[in-house]
Parts: sequence; structure tokens; C-alpha cells
Amino acid sequence: MSTASDGRGEPDRTLRLLWRERLGEPVGSRGPKQRTSVDAVVDVAIRLADDEGIETISMRRIAERLGLKPMSVYTYVPGKAELIDLMVDRVAGEQPLPELGGTLRERLEQVARLAWNEYVRHPWLLSIDTSRPQLGPNVADRWEWSLRAIEGLGLSDLDMDRVITLVVGYVSGPARSHVDAERLRRTATETDDEWWERNAPLLVQIMDPARFPISGRVGQAAGADDGAPADPEQAFWFGLGRVIDGIEAYVAAAASVR
Repeated sequence: MSTASDGRGEPDRTLRLLWRERLGEPVGSRGPKQRTSVDAVVDVAIRLADDEGIETISMRRIAERLGLKPMSVYTYVPGKAELIDLMVDRVAGEQPLPELGGTLRERLEQVARLAWNEYVRHPWLLSIDTSRPQLGPNVADRWEWSLRAIEGLGLSDLDMDRVITLVVGYVSGPARSHVDAERLRRTATETDDEWWERNAPLLVQIMDPARFPISGRVGQAAGADDGAPADPEQAFWFGLGRVIDGIEAYVAAAASVR
């Protein structure tokens, strides 16, 4: 959520925009008679960020796509900080929240998979400052749903918060690797196999087995398994499994002392 003190926006206006369906659509105080809507502004901003990156977002570019004068956009959204909060909340509501069921592991995998899908669909989310949450209705619904995945395990409320924060926070690392790999795949002039084949003679000279016996062995095994230097999605599932191993052990230990 934006705050006036950190220069990121005015909190009451941001919250009113985020919860406009419940509180009522804010009415602009300046500019021409409204020709579009807050939703249309947010939709255009998301498409622009998806196509070109979050750094390309500007009120001028949004106005151009909507056929408006640049200052007109401010009658719908007061600034870029508020707009980004609205974008984050909008994409948080794109995926239906599935019924949570199965084991603890399966429920936490559902939570992580939703976050993974969101990052893959909207890579610009990886650049958003999450130190203060965007407390819109979709983000709030997602958080409530995520907490239900671990409700009733006997964890304290603080531990519940930390467990979900751990799971969701873990996802961003592998997701960033996946997004980078996909970007390289789209823009590179050669495949991974071609790159390795072209550089193999030099790598043989550089990677002296006497100096790098372990990394050479491990790298060869990983390459043979993945068909590439790394597979971010496989790394995501492997790491998530180990995170959940730790959570399961923690839950079991907490239960044993009650």
C-alpha cells in the first residue's frame, strides 16, 4: 500500500481506489468530463507492462493508448504509485482460487503454484516493492485463502503468517530465473545446445578437472538431466519440496510439545 511519507502516494486515496466497488467509484476533481474508467486505465497499464516492462509505464503513454490528453488520466488515478497498486491487485484476481484440499504439502503446493503462474504471466511483478502490501480486495482474498491452507494445524497466528510468507517469498527466485531464461530463449540468436557446442573446446581448456573436480562432475550430471545448464521450473519444484519438508517438520515438532 502506498504512503504519503515515502513518496509513493496518498494512502486514503489508494485504498479508496482499490476498494472502489465497495466504497463507490471516486469522482475526479479536475480535468474534462470522464470518458473512460479506472478499470480501463488499469487494463491498459497492465498490457503495457506485460509487453514492454513496468519501467515503460507513464501517464502519457496510457493516455495515448486511451485516446486521452495526458492530464486527463489523473482524473482516474492520482499517480503512478497508486496505479501500480491497482495493477498488482487486478492481476491477483485473475486466477480463480481453487478449493484447498489434500495433504499439507498439496495445499502449500497450490499456494506456490498460484504465485508461480502469476509471475510467469506478468514478469513485471518481480520488480514491485513488496515491503508494504497492496491491500486491495483481490490481494486480501488471496491472503485469506492462503492462510486457510494451514488453518487448524495448531500454529500460532504469527507462525501462520511467517509460513505463508516463506512459501510465497520462495517462489520469486526460481520465477525470476524462469523469466530470464524465457527472455533469452526469445531473443538469443542460438539455442543453448548451439552455445555449448560452440564454446565446448574453450570450456575444456578452462575447466581443468584437477582444479574443478566437483563442479565439473556436478555440472555434467545436471546438464545430462536437464538438457541445459539449468531448468528453472525443475529447480522451483525441487526447492519448494525442501521448503515444505521444513514446514512439515516444524508443524510436527510444534504438535509434539503441545
